[in-house]
Amino acid sequence: MNATHRLATFLADLHYEHIPEPVLARCEDLFLDWMGSALASQGAHPIPLFERYARRMGPGDGPARMLGSGQGTSAYFAALVNGAASHLVEQDDLHNSSVLHPATVVFSAVLAAAQDRGKSGRELLLAAVAGYEAGIRIGEFMGRSHYRIFHTTATVGTLAAAVAVGKLLEFDREQFVNLLGTAGTQAAGLWEFLRDAADSKQLHAAKAAADGLLAAYMTEDGLSGARNILEGEQGLAAGMSSDADATRLDDRLGSRWALAETSFKFHASCRHTHPAADALLHLMQREGLQHEQIAKVVTRVHQGAIDVLGRVVKPSTVHQAKFSMGAVLGLIAVHGSAQLIEFRDLALTDPAVDGFRDKVSMELDREVDAAYPARWLGRVVVTTTDGRTLSAAIDEPKGDPGNTLSRAELEDKFLRLLAFSGARTASQARVLIDKIWHLRDASTLNDLF
Repeated sequence: MNATHRLATFLADLHYEHIPEPVLARCEDLFLDWMGSALASQGAHPIPLFERYARRMGPGDGPARMLGSGQGTSAYFAALVNGAASHLVEQDDLHNSSVLHPATVVFSAVLAAAQDRGKSGRELLLAAVAGYEAGIRIGEFMGRSHYRIFHTTATVGTLAAAVAVGKLLEFDREQFVNLLGTAGTQAAGLWEFLRDAADSKQLHAAKAAADGLLAAYMTEDGLSGARNILEGEQGLAAGMSSDADATRLDDRLGSRWALAETSFKFHASCRHTHPAADALLHLMQREGLQHEQIAKVVTRVHQGAIDVLGRVVKPSTVHQAKFSMGAVLGLIAVHGSAQLIEFRDLALTDPAVDGFRDKVSMELDREVDAAYPARWLGRVVVTTTDGRTLSAAIDEPKGDPGNTLSRAELEDKFLRLLAFSGARTASQARVLIDKIWHLRDASTLNDLF
């Protein structure tokens, strides 16, 4: 039995009672955070395009809900639309060492399937944990080389979504083996879109969630898949990685709960910008600096940050600005915040932010790069206008497991996200929060909204 098959065995044998209480509570936290990210994008380009496609191609109504509009549709199209929606505003979670955004693919797929099949909150939580545990380990297995070209949330995310739905459908070991094969052969998603400010990132998450669900539903009906899609001679690792490590696939299954290692996003930007943003904010507060007093900022970063952020020289859209180290640090320096409102109103139009962006550069740091992706270290060196050289270091950015968001902070973030889009009133948002904190008691999820 290879590592892939050991992972499939673990997934088949996993029961709700096996999951520690703190992991279940964190899964509820992540679900709230995911829903806030999805609802924050209501009405924002390109989400209406996905909703229009679902209305054109899907049924006029159905048991699964598109979160923004609340319209019913099939499970497949709900997963597609909600996957796109929850990955737009760059507020969804991230697991460091796998460089995977699990929530946007796992919850989009498993909630749609749970509504379609009349499953309970407990069943959704069990399925989501399975999706996280498998997806994170597969992401780690694919290694750093994979992420340089491929968007892991698109590729590995397809398998994470599939596993979550497969667990919801109570798959056995053989079904999980076939499921991984069918999901893995669909995996795709390239970083090239960043150069053009294209909308592909939302398509990546949409397709990963929907295709994962497709793989599970087809496997349930008897579709077979490659039995060694991860480790095989013509499998995912062979085609998409040069440093794959099969030992990561079954790493401490049942004792290491990878879901609990997932980070929340504090700033509304690409996670690669967060360590430097926190370090710069800390330095400016420590030294009492204003942005006018800064002549240059050098961010000392890992190679993954250069690979992703280095493609964006002058952002032309708000979403592209979230992948610009200079734009993010400009908002931090000038306004002290890089939340959704600052990006919408200031990232592309404030001359002070624009001027600060040109002061920022990235340099590869051996210490930071060696720690990545297990740890995302923040290091900045600032030169002031009066000739001083100042530095600051952050070892755990805000939102990391060791510097996490409390439930009160997550509720505040949820309320801000919904207020940003106007998706729900404050009182409606509070009702949703209460429902999610009692998710494990819900007998059905069809009335969640």
